[in-house]
Amino acid sequence: MANGELQRLAESFGAEDLLKGAGKVLEWAYRTYEPDQIVYASSFGAEAMVLIDLLTEIKKDAHIVFLDTGLHFPETYEVIEAVEARYPALRIERKLPSLTLDEQMERHGSALWKREPDTCCHIRKVLPLQEALAGKKAWISGLRREQSLSRSKTAFLNEDAKFNNIKICPLIHWTWDDVWYYIKEKELPYNSLHDQGYPSIGCFPCTQPVSSEGDSREGRWQGSGKTECGLHVQEEKDQQDTK
Repeated sequence: MANGELQRLAESFGAEDLLKGAGKVLEWAYRTYEPDQIVYASSFGAEAMVLIDLLTEIKKDAHIVFLDTGLHFPETYEVIEAVEARYPALRIERKLPSLTLDEQMERHGSALWKREPDTCCHIRKVLPLQEALAGKKAWISGLRREQSLSRSKTAFLNEDAKFNNIKICPLIHWTWDDVWYYIKEKELPYNSLHDQGYPSIGCFPCTQPVSSEGDSREGRWQGSGKTECGLHVQEEKDQQDTK
């Protein structure tokens, strides 16, 4: 699907009604792609709770991939268990990296995430997602434009050169307040770290709470200048970062 066609289609979903817009995107996605052609790659943060709830109204047994780096907070695994209990039909796959943490240490040295965070993310997140998306025509993400400057131009439908498919982002127009209004209204489970100043939650060595408003990604890889794990950046930049 060419970029122009993607843009015209995305515009048809509308942005005025957040809930209906997101629903239209998801309905289109599961009408367009066969179940084995599409997957939702979820980190089980606040946005994921909204997307999962919307998703199960359309596809109760949707395929969700969680990139299990082996470095997540205990609270992240707790919320996954809560989601599994609330939505038992969901197919949640925990995708592991090819290297265990011990193997990574033997090959690259200890605490790679401190010395070369891009390399660590590539091993434990980018490569596993490449494997999970092999043969898939589309994947769903919870990106929002408000999250950061680098995500501010994200569209509902995006041609993803990195994974050679279409990245679908139903929540691009939602604000942080919109996300939490929905969570509270529907009494959805969520990661308890959000109540402790963590707007964005990744691996525990690279995630800190934040005290100021603004870029919700500022608690990730603090002091390194890094704001993305590599899943949502262009291939050219990724190649440069991981050399």
